[in-house]
Amino acid sequence: MFELMFCSLLTILPDYLYRRYAQGKRFGKEITFFSIWYELRWGITGCLMLTISLVTMIFYFHPSTTSAALYFRTVPILPEGSGRVAEVNVGYSEAVKKGDVLFRLDSSKQKAALETATRKITEVDAAMTSAENDVVKAEAQIQEAKASLQQAKDELDVKTELQRRNPGIVPQRDIEKLQVVVSQRQAGVDAATASKTSSTLRLSTLLPAEKASAQAVLAEAQVDLDKTFVRAGVDGRVEQFLVRTGDLVAQIMRPAGVLIPADAGRGRLQAGFGQIEAGVVKVGMVAEATCISKPWVIIPLIVTDVQDYIAAGQVQAGQELIEAQNARKPGSILAFLEPLYKSGLEGVTPGSSCIVNAYTSNHEEISAKETSTSRAIALHVVDGVGLVHALLLRIQALLLPIKTLVLSGH
Repeated sequence: MFELMFCSLLTILPDYLYRRYAQGKRFGKEITFFSIWYELRWGITGCLMLTISLVTMIFYFHPSTTSAALYFRTVPILPEGSGRVAEVNVGYSEAVKKGDVLFRLDSSKQKAALETATRKITEVDAAMTSAENDVVKAEAQIQEAKASLQQAKDELDVKTELQRRNPGIVPQRDIEKLQVVVSQRQAGVDAATASKTSSTLRLSTLLPAEKASAQAVLAEAQVDLDKTFVRAGVDGRVEQFLVRTGDLVAQIMRPAGVLIPADAGRGRLQAGFGQIEAGVVKVGMVAEATCISKPWVIIPLIVTDVQDYIAAGQVQAGQELIEAQNARKPGSILAFLEPLYKSGLEGVTPGSSCIVNAYTSNHEEISAKETSTSRAIALHVVDGVGLVHALLLRIQALLLPIKTLVLSGH
């Protein structure tokens, strides 16, 4: 309507003034309700053409959208395992800190596994102490076997020497018996040495490996026990927390509630512009917004990022081929906007709906020396009509509370 009134001043009004004062025609006489189209046809036609051109220029170079909000993420509250709730530490809606225990599952099975793993480590420690004693015992047996072997060798040497000096003084049978005794005692030394090696190997390799395995089982049991404590992953607020003691929860069931991070939806605003604006919406554009949760306030913004794909075009692997006629309605270009000044979005509730205007600026191109005069004038016009959109946004900001509270049926 504003554009139509503005264009009328440049087309219909001059046409009427010409008819009235140059041709002398008057309302109610030559110009009537039935002849107004014929008399003012040039002005009316020019007004319609100029209005359409102006509206197209404004909305193309200075796009506007009502599909804007401060989106925020939520974290579903789910246990890593399954079990029956034994204790609940938060209410339906409550602020929490990172690491706070939200609820606890029954942990009798996990505690039993932890106790078993602990006892297994104790058993291995006892076995290592016993193995140390076995090594000491084997060392003593080696020394004893070596002493007996040396005694037998000495006796065999003595009798062998006597037999050499005085043949027949020592029966050959006694010498053979001593040789057998030496062989037996040598075997005893070898057996004691092997026993020590086995005990040493068990103490240095086998039992440490068993202890490491037992410690790994203990750590796994401790992890399973810790999983029974469901904690907050971030600072935030728990909402719709309906779990109570005795409830059975599992990952395949519905979440116990949602955790909203403390900073969610407070840093930047997301706005969806029409696909035709893909060539206009760029990073660095200045924008303005007014939000229903903060009425009568214009928030200066700047475009910090533009999603370079349209969500409506996404596909997932399936059993059916894509049929273009079944496509959903055209999607939008998603732009991310941040406040131009610090705390610009303070007071705007996350999730609040907003109206956003983005403004094209051609100042650098206009200032460039290679820009022609005609193009500079055209770019000035493009930048200038942004004032119309800015004025419209302020009118919307003034009327938005009235529209919401009065005209919506309250």
